Amino acid sequence: MFPLVSRSGRIRKLISDAKNSKVTRINLHGTPGGAEAFEIAAKFCYGINTELNPSNVAMLRCAAHYLEMTEEFAEKNLELRTEIYLKEAVIPNIVNSITVLHHCESLLPVAEEINLINRILTAVATTVCKEQLTSGLSKLDHSLPHKPAMAGVEPPKDWWGKSLAVLSLDFFQRALSAMKSKGLKQETVSKILINYAQSSLQGLTVRDMQSSKGGFSDADMLKQQKIVVETIVALLPSQSRRSPVPMAFLSGLLKTATMVSASTICRADLERRIGLQLDQAILEDVLIPAANAHGGCQSSLYDTESVARIFSIFLNLEEEEEDGGRLREERDGCYELDSPRSPKQSAIVKVSKLLDSYLAEVALDSNLTPSKFIALAELLPDHARVVNDGLYRAVDIFLKVHPNIKDSERYRLCKTIDCQKLSQEACSHAAQNERLPIQMAVQVLYLEQIRLRNVINGGHDQFFFGSAIGQCAQRSGSGVGSGAISPRDNYASVRRENRELKLEVARMRIRLTDLEKDHVSMKQELVRANPANKLLRSFTKNLSKLSALFRMRVDVKPLSAKAASDARLLFQKRRRQAIW
Repeated sequence: MFPLVSRSGRIRKLISDAKNSKVTRINLHGTPGGAEAFEIAAKFCYGINTELNPSNVAMLRCAAHYLEMTEEFAEKNLELRTEIYLKEAVIPNIVNSITVLHHCESLLPVAEEINLINRILTAVATTVCKEQLTSGLSKLDHSLPHKPAMAGVEPPKDWWGKSLAVLSLDFFQRALSAMKSKGLKQETVSKILINYAQSSLQGLTVRDMQSSKGGFSDADMLKQQKIVVETIVALLPSQSRRSPVPMAFLSGLLKTATMVSASTICRADLERRIGLQLDQAILEDVLIPAANAHGGCQSSLYDTESVARIFSIFLNLEEEEEDGGRLREERDGCYELDSPRSPKQSAIVKVSKLLDSYLAEVALDSNLTPSKFIALAELLPDHARVVNDGLYRAVDIFLKVHPNIKDSERYRLCKTIDCQKLSQEACSHAAQNERLPIQMAVQVLYLEQIRLRNVINGGHDQFFFGSAIGQCAQRSGSGVGSGAISPRDNYASVRRENRELKLEVARMRIRLTDLEKDHVSMKQELVRANPANKLLRSFTKNLSKLSALFRMRVDVKPLSAKAASDARLLFQKRRRQAIW
């Protein structure tokens, strides 16, 4: 008993305060670390060798404080031993410091009272930033020309980051905040958050939330994961278009936030982050499942309202930057704002392709209402879609999955498609598509006639309809494509068809010239013989019709249902293959 009394001020005081001089039991239930910590402290008092390590040093340091094992009662006491170990083996080492910090979680409030937690947090933040600086200088040194062999060698940037996953949410938040305050790079912060989220959020994967095996049936787990998501979002680096946070991670967080019913502020923050860098997203990133998608009620599978807000954020940002971007581009002389080579236009084209792919995917949802689908389809400005083939495909899928929608809704759906921006294959398919309203079929047939007339008149460079055609050819050359068919491949195909049509038109022109000569000659002879001859009037009338037909001079008039049906039947006989 004497060794304990000689080294522990608390034990000495308890015995001296006892009324019974023969004390056999004292109460030390408040010892941090419990029986294990007291056993090691007792062995230390009796001279038994005690090995300190990162797993027990925090416990023994707190126990030494509780038992008052200080230099006041004995030299080289337990408190001094643990302090020396902390300074020499823990504070200089990031992983050891994080291990000690993890064990402090069960040593509250004593660990706070002795300022152990704050000391470790400061040590971790300082060491991390020193290593970050060393790594940066090393990379600069490796890039020097006199050391080419070292060019590919890079020290690990966040090899210690995985150890932070063992911390509780509160300690993790405090540790990361301390590191950020010391100047930790945003790229490293993002990697730490990704690793912690993957370790802490059950069911969260980088690309697909729906692959989770468990689910969120347990209310306590649901609440805990909601807190984790909201905390991680609050710790994300500042919002920007060049954020180091990967799009896949942001998408996974938003999917989880939706499933756990996170706060509106949390989800709005994630939606804005995704919207700022939407041109980097792929289809899986925007397939956000609805919160009640797996329930028993009849509801949409996807949260289309959230996706609509994301696309709106991107488009609004483009509008806000338009004026400033135009001034910068004119000053620098780099690009025209609407040029196919313009980074701004390239991003819009990417986003338009993404939206058309998303529409084609959500169109398969039988519970999706036409109004929501139309609202999504109308989000993009007219100039965003170079080719409307992707939108046409999505509308066609929606009409196939929803055959019983109203005629007015069917008409509104098809009105979102600009027929002048459909490829030749898409026009051919649309003209034979019985799911489309008759008005659209008639419009497609008319535009096809305009295209043929342009071909006959020598318009070789226009293989779509309208002024958008030349633009599409330019965009294909700049590497910016859109729609289901490559404009370059389509252009080559149409050029071949044009050559065939020109040969046939040339023969028709020769024949028409001969007929006109015969017509003039016969007319002169008949007029001289009998100006009122009925045969002349009949012949002139028929030949005029024939001439108008060959010259493709078609007047635009509203077609009746029967006439449109006949026109469609004629168009179906053309030797073209559908593209869908």
